[in-house]
Amino acid sequence: MQLHTEKDQKEIKKHGNYEFPVHISLEKIQAYEQNSFPWHWHPEIELTWIMSGQIEYLVNDKKYLLCEGEGLFGNSNSLHSGYMVDKKDCTYLSITFHPRFIYGYENSLLQTKYVDFITTNESWHSLKLQKEIKWHQDIIDQIKNIHRISQTPLPDYELQVHLILTIIWQKLYQYYNSLPASEQQPQKHLTRLKDILSYIHIHYSQEITLDEIADHVNICKSECCRFFKKYMKMTIFEYILFLRIQNSLPLLREGESVTKIASMTGFSSPAYYGQIFKRYMGCSPSRYRKDHMEDATELL
Repeated sequence: MQLHTEKDQKEIKKHGNYEFPVHISLEKIQAYEQNSFPWHWHPEIELTWIMSGQIEYLVNDKKYLLCEGEGLFGNSNSLHSGYMVDKKDCTYLSITFHPRFIYGYENSLLQTKYVDFITTNESWHSLKLQKEIKWHQDIIDQIKNIHRISQTPLPDYELQVHLILTIIWQKLYQYYNSLPASEQQPQKHLTRLKDILSYIHIHYSQEITLDEIADHVNICKSECCRFFKKYMKMTIFEYILFLRIQNSLPLLREGESVTKIASMTGFSSPAYYGQIFKRYMGCSPSRYRKDHMEDATELL
């Protein structure tokens, strides 16, 4: 399974629909290519509950180790990614919903006072929900409740989901509203990070220099490197290689030649592409293509 994004890393996926903007899904980290889902963002809020195993979860500049029974609140528009831990699978429930599901209509008091207060503050990009903290556990219990009612939806299912998510939002609002005023000031780093990612995604198939990336966001090279690593937990060069490998996988499954793919995804030679591919995927490009073409044949 692959996660698809636009050039600015916005996820290309429907999270429910306009009438009911809620999506509930059971996920396994092992189902993703490279046993991880790459950096992406979406306007929907995301609630995660770890059902078994553990996952390394990154949100903006924060890294979490989420274990069985724990959860996470991910704010609207936050960049996030997830990785397998110790080569063991992790099963988790993901609930995504658009903020308007809470506030109803644009510029309502519910939006301006209770929802925008949280969603517009980049410093409140995420919150780990721990079993030892009572109000955190209350939210986890409500997430479990949504999972339970989604298994056999009753006629008033949508209303039940709305009521539960409103209860969760009230608890989040009470927490964030209780913080000192100094912690309620929004930060303005996310736009810069998205600009860097957008530039890389547009130009990944070409030779990209650090000078070009730094010039694009109007900062010096050293600050660009420091800033990127702080938020992404990897260097710019590491991210470019990771992205190039990710984008080569569909081409391999379609049967393109390794030589052509290396050229299309920005590698200087097929040999270098093969070397980096094996580092990330644990096998050669040819082996990967053969295995996946055999899998596709078996499904026919």
